Amino acid sequence: MHTAPATMFYQRRPNVTLDPITIDVVRHKLDGIANEMQATVLRSSFSVIVKEGMDASSSLFTIEGETIAQGMAIPIHLSTLIPMVKRIIEVFPVEMMREGDLYCLNDPYHGGTHLPDIAVVMPCICDGRVVALAAVLTHHQDMGGIAPGSLPTNATEIFQEGLRIPPLKLRDGGALNQTLIDLIKINTRLPDIIMGDLNAQIASCHVGAMRISELWGAYGDDLIDIVEELLNRSEILTRKALSEIPEGTYRNVGFMDNDGVNLNERIRFEVAVTIKAGTMHVDFTGTSPQVAGPFNCVPSGALAAACYAIRIFTGPDIPTNGGCFRPITLHIPEGTIMNPIFPAPVNSRTSTIMRSATTLLGALRSTLPTRLSAEPGSQAVLLTFGGKRHDGTRFVITDIIVAGSGACHDMDGVDVISSDVSNSTNTPVETFEPEFPIRIRRFGLREGSGGIGQFRGGLGCVREYEVLKGPITLSHRGERVFCVAEGYEGGGASPPHETKILRADGRSELVPSKLETVLNTGDRMIVRSSGGGGWGPAESRDPKAIEEDLKNQKMPIIRVPANSQR
Repeated sequence: MHTAPATMFYQRRPNVTLDPITIDVVRHKLDGIANEMQATVLRSSFSVIVKEGMDASSSLFTIEGETIAQGMAIPIHLSTLIPMVKRIIEVFPVEMMREGDLYCLNDPYHGGTHLPDIAVVMPCICDGRVVALAAVLTHHQDMGGIAPGSLPTNATEIFQEGLRIPPLKLRDGGALNQTLIDLIKINTRLPDIIMGDLNAQIASCHVGAMRISELWGAYGDDLIDIVEELLNRSEILTRKALSEIPEGTYRNVGFMDNDGVNLNERIRFEVAVTIKAGTMHVDFTGTSPQVAGPFNCVPSGALAAACYAIRIFTGPDIPTNGGCFRPITLHIPEGTIMNPIFPAPVNSRTSTIMRSATTLLGALRSTLPTRLSAEPGSQAVLLTFGGKRHDGTRFVITDIIVAGSGACHDMDGVDVISSDVSNSTNTPVETFEPEFPIRIRRFGLREGSGGIGQFRGGLGCVREYEVLKGPITLSHRGERVFCVAEGYEGGGASPPHETKILRADGRSELVPSKLETVLNTGDRMIVRSSGGGGWGPAESRDPKAIEEDLKNQKMPIIRVPANSQR
């Protein structure tokens, strides 16, 4: 039975006095709801990339599309959800939403980010009124296209990347859109796993809606006023923090290895960050034109980089919600890698967002030296394997390899950690080997991979794979092979990333950052991720720290001359 559409409302009542203690209690309750949603989707999903790699994110939104609360998840997702939710609201106005409705989309050219990321959005309806929206974004292991995992590094148009879903109803008043479900299942190599993950998203949205209903029962109309107050407070605090940064325009340039198609052409990122009167304007003029390969990024990615950066600039004490992002404005010239023209491929946009975020942060490093590190590895090496198990069943698995963080002005970088806008993890060996016909022969720190300095850059890692049953299709998306993480204030750069394939017949192949290839039985692949840049001159490093590094095999031998003055 169809229910009547909900009545839209989001009007703050005049002359309402809000208790500050209640406001703070509700704030933490809202954060708790978002984190409970996050736990639900991670625990309920079927795919390894979500339940182990944690490649999913959850948020609550106002009915106008502003973030209320975010789970402890992936910055890229949490920011790119903003335009996705707003696009759904444009297509399906809130005043027409009703109990049981669900909405979804993944198309980058309709508000999405890349095709594996499907957003599911549910209205939270209390007393017949939509009071919030629950949203969950999951990276699905395969959405079709020319390569298993839907992340082909050699794609030249989006039609090669998989199934595109514009804003659609996934469920209408409680009735599942079976046509859409059948369409998704027939276009993926892993229909059961994709449906398991999609159902986990739906379950997570239900948790969010249920908890909002409980809050509404406790606070009623006050809940709307409290949410608006929280948004306003975060905006005020963010503008205040920005006003403490010296006004001016700060510029920086960074580079990425290549676009997966033209392997000898570097990609340029140019950014100008203008801080003025409590605002932050980010201008990407001068950034490379859109590229032939899939490293283009729709504007939601530039927004993600800016949202991440503003939270770094302004500190962790400000509650993260849509108010933090109100001071941001962007200029992204059309036809550039940050704002490509359809049908440019975009599946590998993570690397682009990472490097643009690193470049953006670097623009303000000189004025915020105690808040920003030397360049991090800014690297999420994606290795997507696709083939058949010994029993003939099909598999696809994406393993994520990260680098080290940059050193700070007073401490070494962190070894093997997601930096910048990512927050995913690799697949544990204990999960990898029983599930897939691939053996992990080695996994550990990469000796000497952090930039030298008074404070050392964090180390990358070494991970070695052996194919037990081929053929297996491999999509290798690397970075920092040619454009390494730079040090700061005299600190050294990190060694470059390196991936080598050792064929069973004795041949050796060095991977040029990005590669589509086939691995056969007995082939091995060794991945050595880069580290972060160092901070300060190496001769100023504490001899005890050098001794510890040497003992733990963390960096090359660097000795301080006996007559040096530190």
